[in-house]
Amino acid sequence: MSSSPPPPPLLLLFLFLTLGISGVHSSTTLSPSAAMQSLAQKRKPAMDAKLPFTAHFFPQQLDHFTFRPKAYHVFYQKYLINSTYWDQGPVHTAPIFVYTGNEGNIEWFAANTGFMLDIAPKFKALLVFIEHRFYGESMPFGNDSYESAEELGYLTSTQALADYAILIRSLKKNLSAEASPVVVFGGSYGGMLAAWFRLKYPHITIGALASSAPILQFDHIVPWSSFYDGVSQDFKDESINCFEVIKDSWDELMVVGAKKGGMLELTKTFRACKKLQSVYSVRDWLWTAFVYTAMIDYPTPANFLMPLPAYPVKEMCRIIDGFPAGEDILIKVFSAASLYYNYSNTNSCFDIENGSDPHGLHGWDWQACTEMVMPMTSSNESMFPPSTYDYKEFGDQCMTKYEVRPRPHWITTEYGGNKIELVLKRFGSNIIFSNGMRDPWSRGGVLKNISSSIIALVTPLGAHHLDFRAATKDDPKWLKEQRETEVKIIQGWIDQYYEDLRK
Repeated sequence: MSSSPPPPPLLLLFLFLTLGISGVHSSTTLSPSAAMQSLAQKRKPAMDAKLPFTAHFFPQQLDHFTFRPKAYHVFYQKYLINSTYWDQGPVHTAPIFVYTGNEGNIEWFAANTGFMLDIAPKFKALLVFIEHRFYGESMPFGNDSYESAEELGYLTSTQALADYAILIRSLKKNLSAEASPVVVFGGSYGGMLAAWFRLKYPHITIGALASSAPILQFDHIVPWSSFYDGVSQDFKDESINCFEVIKDSWDELMVVGAKKGGMLELTKTFRACKKLQSVYSVRDWLWTAFVYTAMIDYPTPANFLMPLPAYPVKEMCRIIDGFPAGEDILIKVFSAASLYYNYSNTNSCFDIENGSDPHGLHGWDWQACTEMVMPMTSSNESMFPPSTYDYKEFGDQCMTKYEVRPRPHWITTEYGGNKIELVLKRFGSNIIFSNGMRDPWSRGGVLKNISSSIIALVTPLGAHHLDFRAATKDDPKWLKEQRETEVKIIQGWIDQYYEDLRK
């Protein structure tokens, strides 16, 4: 057995570690001399002109948990606002809906969380999307933010949650909205943050909707093989032949890569723009396509990670099953992966060994090497090659790259997770955990109600935070009903808040 590619940045996969995506984020060094500028002093339109948000920058403190001089360094944290539907004030009481940003550019999440825009008119809500520190334009040390562990040491989930708490409190004060209830939303890693924010800062938010949040994917809470077993099950459910072809392709790939002239043959078969140097880059290219497609197996066409048709897993298997039995197995899997990489038919070749990072996800490498330690293996039942996971081996890799070692049990120490149904029943409240079982991350999520106010909404055909996507006329009935349930629960939280306020 060998080690598999590391898991995905949550929202995505941690495969970026294997794919070699690296580099320093391009950003302007921000002057700390402007630390006391007012909340809304810096404004400009959101980067994507089609997004109905304005962008703002908040002077955020670097370190919320120590009082060393460097802790007071200020960086500007980006956040987006839409106040179209908010009550007119001047003293506001209507809700504030906050998205707890993930591992990437905040515009990307705003563009793919249309659910919040869809429900804002009903609640007359102010929408706020907060960018996670060390992602997008929220770089504490400008171009040097990824320079070393000295800078990256401030990239933690606890610092991010404190950022959100301070920014929300400041917003409420500056916008005369102290009476406005706050509900937090998040998908994937952002969903984990939303749930943890509700637990850590219940005095700031009245509730959280955490979609596709695998908060149990740590320690030994769920089987380590669960994620890749989930991906495999998606393909097996569509076609046993499709599953078997993908399962058999890995050995064939290694055989071809090892023979004389094999890399040139793979270069041609996979239409690489440049001659391939490593068979493992082809493996990771295929691996990524199959995993991501399983995650975003949406019932309608979407352009979240890549432009894809409705039910893309079904379409991939249709491609594989459409070949005659004697066709080269690598041609079959290449053609299926091309659905993911080239559905829009714009690529004449593929830059397999020099992948880009268009959404600014590279900070996840550091997070996976410090606190976000999610052990993953591939079992014999999976369509991926069997693999093991070793804490020490992974730690050695992180030491080589960052000169730090992972703390594999920190997340469950800080936020809990073990015996969660017993623990949260005693002190937690007002959290919705939504999961779609087509999403392989769902196996690390909360799938059963914990109490009358900590609710698990599980949809057998749902995919990765599908409920957060904008509604379309082609949405299936079960998806519409899921969103209606979420709205009803949130309305109940808000009604109770106003009732308590009147007492």
